[in-house]
Order: sequence, then C-alpha cells, then structure tokens
Amino acid sequence: MRAAADLLDALSPATDWEPAGTMPLSFPTHHPQGIAIAGDRIFLSSVEVAEAPRKTAAGGRTPGRGTAHLFVLDTAGTLLDDVCLGSGDLYHPGGIDFDGSAVWVPVAEYRPGGRSMIYAVDADTLEPRERFRVDDHVGWVTRDPETGLVHGGSWGTRAFRTWTADGHEVGRWPNPHSFIDYQDCQSIGGGMVACGGIKILPGPSGPFELGGIGLVDAAGGRVAAEFPLPLYSRAGHVLTRNPFALTDAGGVPLLWVAPDDGDEGGTAILKYRPVPAR
Repeated sequence: MRAAADLLDALSPATDWEPAGTMPLSFPTHHPQGIAIAGDRIFLSSVEVAEAPRKTAAGGRTPGRGTAHLFVLDTAGTLLDDVCLGSGDLYHPGGIDFDGSAVWVPVAEYRPGGRSMIYAVDADTLEPRERFRVDDHVGWVTRDPETGLVHGGSWGTRAFRTWTADGHEVGRWPNPHSFIDYQDCQSIGGGMVACGGIKILPGPSGPFELGGIGLVDAAGGRVAAEFPLPLYSRAGHVLTRNPFALTDAGGVPLLWVAPDDGDEGGTAILKYRPVPAR
C-alpha cells in the first residue's frame, strides 16, 4: 500500500481524478456501507432495512428492523455469496477492512450510542467469527496487520477507538475535526488509516453533500490530513458517500467506491485514479 500512502501524503484540493472503470452490480444491493478488496474477491457490506428507526417522543430512536449483508463478489462483480451477520437489533454493518486473511466487519444498532458486535470473516471459507462487542455504535473498523490492533470510529466518527483483537480497549480520543464524517476506512501501514466520508450540509437548493478523504495517524492519535473530493455519482452522491477502498495498481493508487443504493437505479462499483502530474 505504499502507493496509496504516498498519494495521501501528496493530496491537495487541486488533485484531479479520472475514471478507471465501472462495475454495475446486478443483484439487490440495498444500502452499501463498506468495501474491501481481497485478492480476486470483493467484499461489500450493506444494510437491508425492513423497518426504519423512528424518533421517539423522549428524543431517542426506535431500533427498527433489518439484515446485515456481507456480499462476496468476483472481480467482474458477480455475486458469489451473501454472508448474513448480526443479531436482533444489531443489523447495521459499517465500513470494513481486509487484514490479509479476514474481513473485519462491525454490525451495530442503527442509532447513535447503540451496541455493536465486531466480526472477523475468513476471506477464504467465509466463516464469520464474532471477536468482541462494544457498548457504542461502531461505524467502521480496520485491523492493522503489523500490530494486530483494531481501530474504529463511533457514529459519524466523533471519536476514535482502538482495541486488541479480542476487544480490550487500549485507546480512545475525540475527533478534533468536523470536516466530514468518516464512513469506511482501511489500514495502509505504519499505523496510518485512510478514510472516506461525507458531510451533509444545508444549501440554498436543499441538502448538499461534501465528500472527502482523510489520513488518520491511529497510532499517534491525530488526523494527519483531510482533503475534499468533489466528484459525484450518477445518482448525485459524492463518491465517498459510504464504501471506500484503495489498492495499489502497479504503483498507481486505485480508488474503489460504491456511493449509490440499489433503489436509486442500481449500485455500481466505480474506480478512479489520480491524473498524473504534468
């Protein structure tokens, strides 16, 4: 992932991106949340909401009902398997990460402060293993293959947390920035985490989506850099609305995103690469 780390170090608001491929998905994708690339397999987490949570008179939220999916695809986007995760009110999967052998997936209640369960799904056998639970909404997780530590973010990533692989919390720090809410992140080595996210802001013509990329020093407890990504999907969403991943394509970073829902005319996995400097 050195190319990805180098790219993030060199990003600026002036960085240009160009399309590098589109992969339409021909199955019900619901509301995608995270993406991870594991060799010749693509993993896509998604929440299927059967009953949306509702605000209560006391200011809380009802739990709602739904199903947590982890879709397994080949490199052409063909659905190979659908691993269903979660239990009861815990049905909302978040941003995911591949650590070289397993895909780490948080499944949470669909509300701030809700409980979460953290899974490691074997990338070969697809066997899910619950690793630990957290008394908070965990919106994404990554596992650093160098240290074995698991990093994650709360609802909207207003706080960062770090655990051992069996769930012992070893770090927690508030997010000092409010630029975007990180939705999907991945470890890129050296204690660094790359994140994609979105902030919905009021605008003169209605809500406005701001997208961007963040570089987080999870080991040092700081946000190292953040940059806007002003590119939009066919359905009008910022590219980093939810699923976000980076791969090294022969020394060139490749961005993978899937911002559109299944009921918005279908989901497509989009690939982008930075335009070479001239």
